[in-house]
Amino acid sequence: MKIKFKITALFTLLVTAILLLLSFSIYYFTSLERLESFKKRLKGRANNNAQLFTYFGDSSTTMLKRLDSGSTNTLEDKSVVIYNYLNQPVYEFNAKGVTTPPINVPMLEKARLNGESYYKINNRDAMAFHHTDSVNRIVVVVAAYDSDGWNRLSQLQKLLVTSLLIGIATAALVGYLFSRQLLMPLTQIIREVNDISSQSLSHRIEAGSGHDELHQLANTFNELLNRLQDSFTTQRRFISNASHELSTPLTSISSQLEVTLQKERSAEEYQQVMQSIYEDVQQMRQLTKSLLEIARTGSQGTIELNEVRIDEVLFKVMSDVRKISPTYQVELHFGEFPEDEKKFLVFGNNDLLYSSIKNFVENGCKYSSDHLSWVNLSFNGDQVIIQVQNHGNVIAEEEMEHIFQPFYRTNAATHVKGFGLGLALAKRIISLHRGSINVQSDLNKGTVFTIQLPSVKAFSAH
Repeated sequence: MKIKFKITALFTLLVTAILLLLSFSIYYFTSLERLESFKKRLKGRANNNAQLFTYFGDSSTTMLKRLDSGSTNTLEDKSVVIYNYLNQPVYEFNAKGVTTPPINVPMLEKARLNGESYYKINNRDAMAFHHTDSVNRIVVVVAAYDSDGWNRLSQLQKLLVTSLLIGIATAALVGYLFSRQLLMPLTQIIREVNDISSQSLSHRIEAGSGHDELHQLANTFNELLNRLQDSFTTQRRFISNASHELSTPLTSISSQLEVTLQKERSAEEYQQVMQSIYEDVQQMRQLTKSLLEIARTGSQGTIELNEVRIDEVLFKVMSDVRKISPTYQVELHFGEFPEDEKKFLVFGNNDLLYSSIKNFVENGCKYSSDHLSWVNLSFNGDQVIIQVQNHGNVIAEEEMEHIFQPFYRTNAATHVKGFGLGLALAKRIISLHRGSINVQSDLNKGTVFTIQLPSVKAFSAH
């Protein structure tokens, strides 16, 4: 069942319950008002008869019957009985077609005790009224049918039932229109989401100008689409570049073997071919290793996290980068160490952090003319800050946002051997450790990569 029909049904049931309660209350209190009003009429008639009976004595019978006969139009099916203190009837009057009501001794006693008592005789209302004076102690019982009161209640009942049915129908219609209007933005979101595919991820959902939950839902979908679009774009670029980079050494190996096998070669020629193939295999090995590391960082569940001394990682990076080439130089500088040891410990994977920082330091040596990387370690609150600086070619501003994409290489780096995977892998690792990377590049300072990592203390606080 669709939500709009559920909302309509719920709204209709709620309005119906309110209307039923209101209608029942109106009918109930109106019926109470009818009864109280008719009781007063019966009591008034009983009091009049008692006054006349005590005033005129036995000679009042004829007069009472004449008066009661004249009031049968106002009190339908009227009966009047006067009882003495021995519960003997001393006066009786019954409208045409009506029999004398049977004596009800408990009601007579109750009237003598309380002054009056009310009870029902079939469909008629009866009032027993006790009257005393110096001579008489009588109870006057007047019974009649309240035709006017019941007719009014019947008309009120029909009016309430009609109003209830109209109210339910109106509530159902208003509820349907209200739910459709309420869910219209959600329907629009569903329609727009259904039009989105992997080929049309650039489409965005219209969020509108409101700030309600539907606006938040639309914005959440748009943020998801942004991430999906970035992921698909990166994936397509990654697959395209990876296939190209892997096919290049394979094509080279295949071509060299094909040419070599066409005729007999000397041992020296075979050795040259084997050396060339070995270099291509090493290139493929390095490329495959980088691709596997990138894939590995995509899943946090496969990474072992421990407390890592970042200064020890930097010492190892400095030592290993210097071994890559005799021309590579690394200068390591430290800021003031905090008193709390946990402020320069980070929570992460030692090997991955080493690989990430080594990429920045090695690139600094590789792409700068003096083959020198400056590494500075400092601390700011619960943040560990690592700056890697080199004076190589300036990275153009339009290339800044692309340098962390797999296989992307700047124009200035095309002449240097590499795959363009190092920075992509490094950024993935830093993000995995809840860190951030900032890049600045100009002629005065050169290129500075600033890495910020939360300390163990920050993790503990979180």
